[in-house]
Amino acid sequence: MKKPLGSIVWTDLTVNNAEDIRDFYSKVVGWKHQGVNMGAYEDYVMKANDDDEGTSGICYARGANSNVPAQWMIYVTVADIAESVKACVDNGGKVLDGPRMMGKNEFAVIQDPAGAIMGIITE
Repeated sequence: MKKPLGSIVWTDLTVNNAEDIRDFYSKVVGWKHQGVNMGAYEDYVMKANDDDEGTSGICYARGANSNVPAQWMIYVTVADIAESVKACVDNGGKVLDGPRMMGKNEFAVIQDPAGAIMGIITE
C-alpha cells in the first residue's frame, strides 16, 4: 500500500563504520540485518525479525553518500523534488545533498532554519 505524500517512508543512518554500528544496534535493540551489495562493500537493511522487510538502513558514508550527515534521518515523500528543494531554500532552509537518484526515486537531504535535517524523496 502506497503511503500518502508527506509520510515518513524510511529511516537510515550513514556512518564511516557501518559494520560496527550495525552490530551495536543488533546488540542494543535486537535488530537482524541483511546486506545490500554496493559493489566494493555492503550497506545494511536492519530488520526487527527475519520476516521483516526492513525497519531502517545503516549505510557507509562512501561515494554518493559521503556528504550525508551521521545521524538517524527520516525520509518523507514529496510529489516533486525540484519544487520541494526550491520551497526549502525560499523559506530559509538549505540543501545539503542532491537532488539525486536513489534507485528509481529522486531524493535530497535538506536542513530547516532551526538546523534539523531530513531526507525528502519521491515515490
